[in-house]
Amino acid sequence: MKSASNEPVLPSYGEFARMVYRTAILSDPWLNGAERFRLRGVILDESESARLKQAAERVAYLHHELASIVWNQPEFLDQFFSLTPFQKSMWLASGGRWHGIARVDLFMCSDGGIRACEMNSDTPSGEAEAVIANQLLHQFHAGTIDPNLGLKESFVGMVFDSYRADRDWLGKEVTGNPRTVAIIYPTDLPEDLSMIALYRQWFEEQASRVILGSPFNITVDSRNRVLVLGEAVEVIIRHYKTDWWGEREPIWIGQPPFPDAEPLDRQLIPLLEAQGNGSVTIVNPFGAVLVQNKMSMAFMWEHGNLFSTQAQAWIEELIPETRRLSSVDAASLNRKEWVLKSVYGCEGDSVFCGPFVSLREWRSALASAIERHWVLQRFFQVEPDESGLLANYGVFVTGGRSSGFYTRLSTSGTDYTAVTAPTFVRPANVTANSEPDAGAGQGKRSGDDLESPMLE
Repeated sequence: MKSASNEPVLPSYGEFARMVYRTAILSDPWLNGAERFRLRGVILDESESARLKQAAERVAYLHHELASIVWNQPEFLDQFFSLTPFQKSMWLASGGRWHGIARVDLFMCSDGGIRACEMNSDTPSGEAEAVIANQLLHQFHAGTIDPNLGLKESFVGMVFDSYRADRDWLGKEVTGNPRTVAIIYPTDLPEDLSMIALYRQWFEEQASRVILGSPFNITVDSRNRVLVLGEAVEVIIRHYKTDWWGEREPIWIGQPPFPDAEPLDRQLIPLLEAQGNGSVTIVNPFGAVLVQNKMSMAFMWEHGNLFSTQAQAWIEELIPETRRLSSVDAASLNRKEWVLKSVYGCEGDSVFCGPFVSLREWRSALASAIERHWVLQRFFQVEPDESGLLANYGVFVTGGRSSGFYTRLSTSGTDYTAVTAPTFVRPANVTANSEPDAGAGQGKRSGDDLESPMLE
């Protein structure tokens, strides 16, 4: 529904908050007293949506090609990535598998290009905000389609396909979908509880029993069955970060050791063994420990010759120049051209965007950073929207295919204070006051022409 000024007629924020509470999934429309959502949607035209989806799939494929390179040349685990012993164990036990669902954070730039600042392939979040906000607010955005309608089917299907593929590979009989699914997450942290609730609802709707727990609730019995809170499970959806399963190392000079710095070896080793013998399917696989590491983007730039010719072109187009902090003379760089990032930071954690911080803060960060835990990424200029905000288009990629949008708006870097906006697509030849045809926007998917083992 549009007003005379061509703006959607939206509910008040209080009305929206009541709609949110009724979902019983999202429960926090405010954060520290500030509104978490913008009710007016980000409207992409069909060509913009297609470009973003294609870019996300290509970035995911670049990481898949990287994983293949490192699997065949394991010396890079030490020489380039500096993985700890338990991180290497996670990677090697994965057999090179890393992908289930990822979120590629993309920006439309002032030069007309698209750049990816990172790909969260370990424990990507935002699914609940993306799905629920779109569901609640789509009715107020006439003439658009909801690009997140298929995220549930895509994610659940990927998990079930992973379960069946594991059993097929081991020659085990497959009789339908898994009966019991566990979601393993940091139960002491509230940030992603809405996503956990959404996942639980999705799998219970498929008649799977869902068990919620933390790594400390995992055991393996004498029959090699994985138990969570004493119940045998066939699938684990892992939403506990790989760098928390392994050794936790300080990233700053003089930083006190973590109080829980030791690896979760009593839980991790039996779980990796159970994964290896087919007793349990883990999504995302522990191989995400490698591709989640931002050294992966530096690897693309420093060892681009190891990639296919097509991948090299995509690296130059989509991945901002990224270098290991240890490989450059950081003091000689113009801070306004670079961003300093810790290799396992996420959601704006441990990120110093040179143009947005003071010279003193920049120099202090460089002087205090332990080099092997940091990368430098070339700053790119984002094209602001009509309100002067910068849009981070988080594109979910499930099983190699784009499956939804999670858009956040901010005045500078994307962090926990960024505002979430619903994201809709206006198909070609559809006006603001008309409804799209059934199936609009559902033509050939971007990436269908890619010869990629990840997309087979």
